[in-house]
Amino acid sequence: MSREKAASQIRFETGQIKTLLRSYATLLEACSVKTPDLVEMTAAASVLHSFYNGVENIFRCIAREIDMHSPSGEHWHRDLLVRMAADTLDRDAVISTELRDRLAEYLGFRHYYRHAYSFSLEWSELSKLVDPLLGVWDQLRSELERFLDAIEDQT
Repeated sequence: MSREKAASQIRFETGQIKTLLRSYATLLEACSVKTPDLVEMTAAASVLHSFYNGVENIFRCIAREIDMHSPSGEHWHRDLLVRMAADTLDRDAVISTELRDRLAEYLGFRHYYRHAYSFSLEWSELSKLVDPLLGVWDQLRSELERFLDAIEDQT
């Protein structure tokens, strides 16, 4: 197990997500005060997609470097998310079940986004993910810090 490698990669990916959200802060703020046009909605959808990709990069690293097993098969994305909210023999849960449930919505959107045309986006649905995004990020960051503290204490 390479806890040091995992910790380094987690810190890198959290930095990338932080940069993503900072880079699009103006867009996210604008979306909170007025209904975005199609271009703004498309950009916001891209941010959501990138956000969850970063989250999944973190979880895949933990599965690979600490659990020594990455889920596979048709439902590997969901299986990975579920696994991160569970204790294993090698680690405590990475995230809470509450956060798992919140992130499941972003996972679902990620799948939709990859297969849909951007002109079909509906703000009434997209806003359910954009509006709470920074709060979800804060919760994730906090839970990852707790996890990092735990694995670094074991090295």
